[in-house]
Amino acid sequence: MTHPLAAAPAPAGWAGPVVVTGAGRSGQLGIAIARSFAQRGAHVAIVARALDDARERAAELRSEGLTASPFGCDLSDPSATATLAATVNAELGHVSVLINAAGGFAFSGPVADADPLVPSAQFAISALTAYNATQAFLPALRTTRGSVVFVASASVLPGGRVKGLSAYAMAKASVLMLMRAVAQEEANNGVRSNAVAPGAIRTASNVESMPTTTRYVAPESVSAAIRFLCSPDAVNVTGQVIEVTP
Repeated sequence: MTHPLAAAPAPAGWAGPVVVTGAGRSGQLGIAIARSFAQRGAHVAIVARALDDARERAAELRSEGLTASPFGCDLSDPSATATLAATVNAELGHVSVLINAAGGFAFSGPVADADPLVPSAQFAISALTAYNATQAFLPALRTTRGSVVFVASASVLPGGRVKGLSAYAMAKASVLMLMRAVAQEEANNGVRSNAVAPGAIRTASNVESMPTTTRYVAPESVSAAIRFLCSPDAVNVTGQVIEVTP
């Protein structure tokens, strides 16, 4: 059955392909973002660490009448990420949007008691992946005068609660600094760089691991904020953070 939004034309803000990293797992934010853009006419490049996962998610979207292509890449490897960017641009055309949704959540506990390996792991999956992907796709984004959106966390904004989350918070704070650096460095190249900072997102893994009293943000709400940042309505918005909370 064709999805009712499947034939919707792509807004000018994402006339080229839309790359969504961290989109390989069913029920998670990445695939929700990919579906949201695809439903509005975008050709979505689904990037996951495991190619088989990307293929499964792309098949899901195609079964809904949407346009999606799968790509596997270890985004913590800069060489592999550069190859990914070259492949996507060659096969789909110069990208117009990059959504850095790859990442992960972990309770590290009090700093005094935390596993010393957790901070480097959190940094690698959230900040390093975003850095490598952004660097690799920037040449294409300059050509299309496109947009980059980073996924941070409401916990690292002023007043946010980071108790027991030091490793995760450090990584997400780094993502925000990366976003601001890109916004300042690429303004003259026509590339916009922004971020969303959601609270706890209603995903399968979060519902399973978090307290039953947790208040959640719907993945669709986060996706809507990201779409706005990539749209013509936000053509003069860069270096900004949209907090998305319950």
